[in-house]
Amino acid sequence: MMNLLNLSLPESIQTFVEHQVVKGGYANANEYILDLLRQEQVKIERVESLLLEGLESGEPIELTDEWWDQKRSQLIQHFQPE
Repeated sequence: MMNLLNLSLPESIQTFVEHQVVKGGYANANEYILDLLRQEQVKIERVESLLLEGLESGEPIELTDEWWDQKRSQLIQHFQPE
């Protein structure tokens, strides 16, 4: 069963949606917005799954300010151009 949801959009967003419908080959705005919501749902479920996996991945560690400083330094070194 599908429920009805009405949205009021500013003209600029409505124009954007119309362009995305055409560009993405969607039948209409409903199909486009439904696809966006499904994609967001999948992303959220994936993040939740990864968080749970991380929580169950081993011995817990205390995340102190020093730990975060060390991680930031490692990332900066990793991404600095050589």
